[in-house]
Amino acid sequence: MAATKSLLAAIAAAGLLVACSSDSDTANTAGAGAGAGQIRPGSQEDLVANVGDRVLFDTDRTNIRADQRPVLERQARWMGQYPQVQVTVEGHADERGTREYILALGQRRANAARDVLVAGGVAGTRIQTISYGKDRPEALGSNEQAWAQNRRAVTVVR
Repeated sequence: MAATKSLLAAIAAAGLLVACSSDSDTANTAGAGAGAGQIRPGSQEDLVANVGDRVLFDTDRTNIRADQRPVLERQARWMGQYPQVQVTVEGHADERGTREYILALGQRRANAARDVLVAGGVAGTRIQTISYGKDRPEALGSNEQAWAQNRRAVTVVR
């Protein structure tokens, strides 16, 4: 009798192990890369890891710097690989200036980045722009190092 109970307990335990491993296998494959360490192609994480999601600007400038243009060109090629992806380009500025000026500067930066993406073959209908001005700083501080990080346009997958 005791041997039968032990055998049944062992079979039940083995059944639970099989069920648990099947559930986790299904969860890992159903998520299409949702598992730890895996990046789903066409996602924000993919953009950040493999292409870059931001370009930086000089003080009071909206033109795309020569050293930043390749980031937007890579983004345009990446968006060509994922035609279903739509993005928002967020324009940001540092804290110096009036609220109206900073919001307008952020919008012009977002539009400048959008223009490079469109010139790279991305349909304008896939890209929205918004300015956050100084409201979403990347770096806190009132110094050149912080300001340099906050003068940016960031591409975000919607």
